[in-house]
Amino acid sequence: MPHLPLSPARRLPRAATAEPAWMRRLLIAGTLGLLGLLVLAPLAAVFAEALRDGLAAAVTALGNRDALAAIRLTLTVAAVAVPLNAAAGLAAAWAVTKFDWRGKAVLITLIDLPFSVSPVVAGLAFVLLFGANSALGAWLVAHGHPIVFAVPGIVLATLFITFPFVARELIPIMTEQGRAEEEAALTLGASGWRTFLTVTLPNIRWALLYGVLLCNARAMGEFGAVAVVSGKIRGKTTTMPIMIEMFYNEYLSVAAFAMAALLAALALVTLTLKSALEWRYADQLAATHRH
Repeated sequence: MPHLPLSPARRLPRAATAEPAWMRRLLIAGTLGLLGLLVLAPLAAVFAEALRDGLAAAVTALGNRDALAAIRLTLTVAAVAVPLNAAAGLAAAWAVTKFDWRGKAVLITLIDLPFSVSPVVAGLAFVLLFGANSALGAWLVAHGHPIVFAVPGIVLATLFITFPFVARELIPIMTEQGRAEEEAALTLGASGWRTFLTVTLPNIRWALLYGVLLCNARAMGEFGAVAVVSGKIRGKTTTMPIMIEMFYNEYLSVAAFAMAALLAALALVTLTLKSALEWRYADQLAATHRH
């Protein structure tokens, strides 16, 4: 019996990859061109300006006392803020995905709040709360524990800005995985801590690591909130982004671009590490997303 042609209404939908070759090439070329213009060209310009007077001049500029202080402070703030946000993000994701309770929607909204609030506004809020003109801030200053215009204020501002990254990486994964495995472990007599270490953590370790990497990159590069709460005290409360601005405003172009190149290099190391982990453990990552 001869096969009759399908009617237009019964024809199979065209595959998503069935576009003409010229259209695929145009889309790819347009995407690469846009990325080159917005990402690669500015990045290359930063490194070119940093090395304009040679590598020795760039290294000498980074060896400046103020530059070294800014680098140490940036790394210190990241070393404090990232582990705290990893723990807080993990706790928030656990509360959202493993329990049913009133107010869960409010918690999710609060987690997203740093994404919607301007960093400058967040910094100003910390100044109003902990500044010397507030009752709490005056008490802290009087007892030798200033928050604003000191390292603790920078840490608090960084914690606020980077808080959503870990939680937002974990919540979709933990929601997709559900609660069945944890409930089975508890039914078999495992304690809550052992259930977390042997069941939950192995299933979310890659999402947790991604969140930590993103949190670290943002912590090192944050400018707006930190600029408000730090007071920009040279050698004491200037992080790398603030020091870049100060060098540039003082027409120290080599020092400004050398530090910018170093900050960009740290971000590239973070992205390279993330990409390497994705490539090395692709099978485990795919299995994690299938659970």
